[in-house]
Amino acid sequence: MIIHSLLDTDLYKFTMMQVVLHHFPGARVEYRFKCRNPGVDLAQFAGQIREEVRGLCSLQFRDAELAYLRSMRFIKSDFVDFLGLFRLNEKYINIIPQPSGELEIRIKGPWLHTILFEIPVLAIVNEVYFRNTRKKPDFEEGRRRLETKLGQLQEAGLGDLKIADYGTRRRFSKDWHEEVLRTSAARLGAVTSPAVQSPPGARLPQLAGTSNVLYAMKLGMIPLGTMAHEYLQACQALGPRLRDSQIFGFESWAREYRGDLGIALSDVYGMSAFLRDFDLYFCKLFDGARHDSGDPFVWGERMLAHYIANRVDPRTKTLIFSDGLTVPRTIELYQQFRGRCQLAFGIGTNLTNDLGYEPLQIVIKMIECNGQPVAKLSDTPSKNMCEDEKYLAYLRQVFEIEQPPA
Repeated sequence: MIIHSLLDTDLYKFTMMQVVLHHFPGARVEYRFKCRNPGVDLAQFAGQIREEVRGLCSLQFRDAELAYLRSMRFIKSDFVDFLGLFRLNEKYINIIPQPSGELEIRIKGPWLHTILFEIPVLAIVNEVYFRNTRKKPDFEEGRRRLETKLGQLQEAGLGDLKIADYGTRRRFSKDWHEEVLRTSAARLGAVTSPAVQSPPGARLPQLAGTSNVLYAMKLGMIPLGTMAHEYLQACQALGPRLRDSQIFGFESWAREYRGDLGIALSDVYGMSAFLRDFDLYFCKLFDGARHDSGDPFVWGERMLAHYIANRVDPRTKTLIFSDGLTVPRTIELYQQFRGRCQLAFGIGTNLTNDLGYEPLQIVIKMIECNGQPVAKLSDTPSKNMCEDEKYLAYLRQVFEIEQPPA
């Protein structure tokens, strides 16, 4: 089996799942898989992927895993008790090969019982694809590329630049993922507790942590993550009215976590719509914001200007960059914004799937909640995903978002 533990997923799946349990336990959703690489035949591997998903659905949380989750300040006891009874159910996922070579994957059912499918299913698709198409992987090339990246990060003058691993969903394989983390921690030093201060003159660790909960537990790293697009998308159907859905999502999050996990995702409706809703109250309430589409330099400058306009010192706030980062791009962003705010960088595919092969650009996105279409209107139009064009047009109208040029 590719997936051996239900912890082999991103932390934000658990943080969102806890909100679902406490606030939206009856919500029903649908997700759809998409591969953005043209001409990739994934349909031929449908049988292998089904077998791996069947194995995934046989897993339950172990006592040690539940104890690890319970040790997190923001994870509540009743949620861990629920996870102790939890299993993914194969009846909620359909994997259908298409004559075109495309692979259709649809996940449909109660949100509470389907939310944990996304990350391990994407990791399964990746690993099945690469183990069939790259039977003798060039790991030496991957190690050489990794060493180059780590060397760039260790260059003098980068001060407190820290990166985090966000690469579970698009990793080359689980074994390579673990090797990358172990090598990076050994070379860069890993943060093991946010409360521990390095002594004067000591080399500051540059690996802030990982989004992967299993490897955080296994390697003694900090697990990182807050919310994903699906949470704010679902609020389109769960909130009091569509125009207030982003505000409703942020307020529901704050009620659940009471100051913990205070990073707001900024691109479900685009940056301009985010800033209209992210008023003085949210500027003060949340610790910062995460970038995931559009020009990161423009985004960062707009965030800093927004904080200043709201009389909030941006040096007290954190900007997280996580959209398609490479190490050189990370360094450029660090150099532009260092000293002006707190900074964090999440590197995904370029860290865990860079062996010289073209990575798969695959996603699983929520398209429906409680029988209603939901969507995101990204600052990168190619990242939009919705099956209802009329709903997309309505969403643009409600949030005053211009139609992108054809």
